[in-house]
Amino acid sequence: MNAQATKGYIGVGMDGIIARWYAGITRNNMPDYKKDAAKIAQWIASGDAALDLAPGPGYLAIELAKLGNFKVSGLDISATFVEIAAANAAKAGVKVAFRQGDASAMPYKDETFNLIVCRAAFKNFSRPVAALDEMRRVLKPGGKAVIIDLRADASPEVVKQEVEKMGLNPFNEWMTKMAFNTMLLKRAYTRQSITEVVAESAFKTCKIDEDGLGLEVTLTK
Repeated sequence: MNAQATKGYIGVGMDGIIARWYAGITRNNMPDYKKDAAKIAQWIASGDAALDLAPGPGYLAIELAKLGNFKVSGLDISATFVEIAAANAAKAGVKVAFRQGDASAMPYKDETFNLIVCRAAFKNFSRPVAALDEMRRVLKPGGKAVIIDLRADASPEVVKQEVEKMGLNPFNEWMTKMAFNTMLLKRAYTRQSITEVVAESAFKTCKIDEDGLGLEVTLTK
């Protein structure tokens, strides 16, 4: 197995100063996190267990925890992100069980969660099929996993508009556009390529919705 696959993610790790920079710029996306959390909250019932897979700074998991009596967890491979997310949850006054771990070898028992959400991270997994198999393993029967991510064929105009909506300073806007164009779009999936990956996994099939920028992939156990 190559070094990239061994470490569980593609490219440079999101730790230390890089993770803190990312946490700072994505804080500007809070309206989107709130909107996604409100949508996700409709998919689960009071008392259900939800996992935010690769939550980064934890914004989505925290917003979800604010909306109901949910058992919310977050699993990220970055120790820095786990530290940041835990601090953000404490500041927000909500309980979210953040811990460090690899999406392709999750530290959870079988049939733990009613719902798994992976937002803006699946394209960075070096072992995507193994990650999907793990998602299915830790889901309860009837549970579902939802992957929300960038689509590889998003147009440059749509990406430009999305970054400009973030309200960043000129340097961070330039850095973010460069990240999209040099890394993120190249790692992202199309409808066809994500369908092929899912077909190799224990899920076998999925439902895909698209918009100008991204894909929403729903997988049911």
